[in-house]
Amino acid sequence: MAEHVPILEAKNLKVERGGAILLDVPSLSVEKGEILALIGPNGAGKTTLLQTLSHLLRPFKGEILFKGKKVEANHSVLDFRRNLAMVFQEPLLFDTTVFNNVASGLKIRGMNRGEIRERVMEQLDRFGIGHLRERSAKTLSGGEAQRTSLARAFALRPEILFLDEPFAALDPPTRQSLIEDLEHILCQTRTATIFATHDRTEALSLSDRIAVMNSGIILQIGTPDEVMNHPMDEFVASFVGVETIVTGKVMKKGGGTFVASVLGNDIEAVGDVTVGETVILCIRPEHVTISTQPQRETTSARNVFSGKILKIAPFGPYQKIQLDCRFPLVAYVTNHSLEELSLTEGKEVRASFKATAIHVVRKREG
Repeated sequence: MAEHVPILEAKNLKVERGGAILLDVPSLSVEKGEILALIGPNGAGKTTLLQTLSHLLRPFKGEILFKGKKVEANHSVLDFRRNLAMVFQEPLLFDTTVFNNVASGLKIRGMNRGEIRERVMEQLDRFGIGHLRERSAKTLSGGEAQRTSLARAFALRPEILFLDEPFAALDPPTRQSLIEDLEHILCQTRTATIFATHDRTEALSLSDRIAVMNSGIILQIGTPDEVMNHPMDEFVASFVGVETIVTGKVMKKGGGTFVASVLGNDIEAVGDVTVGETVILCIRPEHVTISTQPQRETTSARNVFSGKILKIAPFGPYQKIQLDCRFPLVAYVTNHSLEELSLTEGKEVRASFKATAIHVVRKREG
């Protein structure tokens, strides 16, 4: 039985400039057809990693393997690059027609005119810009220009696609439309893709796995569910949208659960901890339920607290509710619930969440 080999693999990858380490990735692999999202704040090292993996940024230490074979710093780099395509945040288009832009990479490769036309038209139709083929690239909107840039990349039929914040400069409706189309196209083509973004919703929409980066290091990598619901530390938790992150001391334990004291409040959670240790409790806002009932109603939630609404602000399809429950707590409610419960700033409410809804991070000592 043949040994399984990832399409792209990096080992002991390190980039240093002026004595500073910009990138330090001991290992990373991408499977054929897999979509890996690199998320993290500006300056986290996402672009540096993309450029290093594609051999655009050199020198670097470590190895990059394509289909199990090491990419050397000589002629095989060119062969490797012929299997890649890269799309940047700002579309880098030539001052010519949309058709000629999409065809440019194929012309450089010396492909015959008939095959060029066939491939270009296929991608123009795929990205919904066939009607723009004779349009000058200078007249395109941001969304049209990025669709042209992506069509050019896919025309090369790359085995690996690198995307560097490709949607960042687009308005929300244009971005959403393009993400949906790209998701469908990647599903069709099964192109291995690594894309950098600071927007976790983009990562959730597109990726099979998410790698959270900061300071040139991959802090956590896993499925969207693993990373979003089981962050390994406070930084990852805050970056992937855990709005409530509180520190408490374990007061008692038993039966698989424990009680931690958070600013004098007892919060029950599930986990294997030691009495007396400090823990970080992460509560996602969608797991918090708000009620206006004066008495504690029947609920399966172990944690029920009285609180005052400090602030209400729109957040995508939800309203974000910031609460003071003698500890800070954030919840999301729908617009319908906001009206139905007559929620206003300053109102006293009850907030509840299940012990199983809390992700527990054991605080590292030192």
